[in-house]
Amino acid sequence: MDITLSEEQQLIQQTAREFARRDVAPKAAEIDEQHRYPAELVKQMAELGLLGVAVPEAFGGAGMDTLSYVLAMEEISVACASTGVIMSVNNSLVCDPIMKFGSEEQKRRFLVPLARGEKLGCFALSEPEAGSDAAAQRTVAKRDGDHYVIEGVKNFITNGPQADVCVLISMTAPEKRHKGITAFIVPMDLPGVRRGPAERKLGIAGSGTCQLFFEECRVPVALRLGEEGDGFKVAM
Repeated sequence: MDITLSEEQQLIQQTAREFARRDVAPKAAEIDEQHRYPAELVKQMAELGLLGVAVPEAFGGAGMDTLSYVLAMEEISVACASTGVIMSVNNSLVCDPIMKFGSEEQKRRFLVPLARGEKLGCFALSEPEAGSDAAAQRTVAKRDGDHYVIEGVKNFITNGPQADVCVLISMTAPEKRHKGITAFIVPMDLPGVRRGPAERKLGIAGSGTCQLFFEECRVPVALRLGEEGDGFKVAM
């Protein structure tokens, strides 16, 4: 098996390494000590194409492969775990499921600005009682005409305090357990979405984490990610 990196892979690795050493590492301790979200570094990552590495160029990404993404994330995380986590969530937990399950309209509306770094995403699965057990969650989405009405609480949501868009995992048919789970793309400025205070963490403190509350939040059917019952596949 040939494990030699291609020229393109070596280039993104070197680009990420230089950025990490020059701009990220000198700020890492201060970011963690002050629990400060590194907005300026996130902006620079967006400019370098690091927030949508494996997203096709047609949807605002860098158009590279998964190994390129891993190589870049490794370099950023060596310098600052907080900055690496912010990058990881936007790429893996937000861009990737929208790329795999989203409609053309959803990709144009959400994936393009997420991959470009014009918006930041978060992924909401974990709950206070259920942890990350998707089949045991209590957040429920009930169909009401052209909308779903969502009620529930999500816990420890990385990027939650800063996110513009949330990939939300919810129950639409609780009696079906894992086959009754559905995913949604939820703009964070929708009525009924509320953020809790940012958590004070022992480490990786520059990566914002908070609870998310959904209180009679009406989400259009057009923002369902995939079909009803696809949510477990999206989450996995």
